[in-house]
Amino acid sequence: MMHFADSLTFSGRKVVAAWAALPFPAFSGSSLPGILSAHQQDVPWKLLSSWREQKASCCFAQSVVLRGISIEKPTSCPGQPRSPLHGWESPEQVLQQYLHTQFPGAFSTSHVLQQPCDTRPPFPQFFSPLLSSRGFLLDKAQGSSSAGVESIPVLAALQSSPVLLWLLSGLCRELRARKVRSCSSFFTAGVEQDDFQEALEELKTLSQCYETGFGADGSEDEADSD
Repeated sequence: MMHFADSLTFSGRKVVAAWAALPFPAFSGSSLPGILSAHQQDVPWKLLSSWREQKASCCFAQSVVLRGISIEKPTSCPGQPRSPLHGWESPEQVLQQYLHTQFPGAFSTSHVLQQPCDTRPPFPQFFSPLLSSRGFLLDKAQGSSSAGVESIPVLAALQSSPVLLWLLSGLCRELRARKVRSCSSFFTAGVEQDDFQEALEELKTLSQCYETGFGADGSEDEADSD
């Protein structure tokens, strides 16, 4: 994973953020171009960090994997509006074009796999009743069933993204706010005060590598307050 993250980072950046859609929001039998065309304003995956809600507005580099969606050549139903994504031959091309549209200028790699994610026990059944046993969206909740959701389509992404500016700078602020001097066990473990302060400065410098010229959701103002 460390080497994989290194392949997505440059210009002093060392960290990537994990995003996922679990399950990937799709109706059974729907085409990938149709699914993605419905998410032109906002991508259908979310940041896995519990810090706070963030939108994937832009990124520097990313790797995206989608699994569990039919890899057959998409066809449009009569009366269904066609989007530019319907003009591409393979699911890989469709996903790559979608990433290019949503994140222009970013380095993107994408893979589409037919095999879904297995969610049979002991996988926890925390899914909505609006999902079928195969993890596809339903128009209405199905009746009670002991079978549960057996598999789901999933999209996962690793991104070198400006959202890491507020995440790393926020972590730095949290560490500065704690009175580490009062935690004797902290320094008993071999951590020196000078080394700790140096690590904080390195963390702040690392966070600044994710700044953009037009701001990152207001994060620069927060970082400057350190």
